[in-house]
Amino acid sequence: MWHDLGTALCLVLIIEGIVPFLYPNRWKKMATRMADVDASAMRIGGFISMLVGTLLLVLIRG
Repeated sequence: MWHDLGTALCLVLIIEGIVPFLYPNRWKKMATRMADVDASAMRIGGFISMLVGTLLLVLIRG
């Protein structure tokens, strides 16, 4: 289990690093815009992201 968790964390870090590596200026602009997003909208977006990730994981891992 720890091996799978470590692998998942590594993949998250790789995926999260792609956009700032390729488009640093766009990433800065997006980060400033994110500061203006309402906290409840951010929470809803995070929740939906977690649900989609969980559903995909269940489908993939069966």
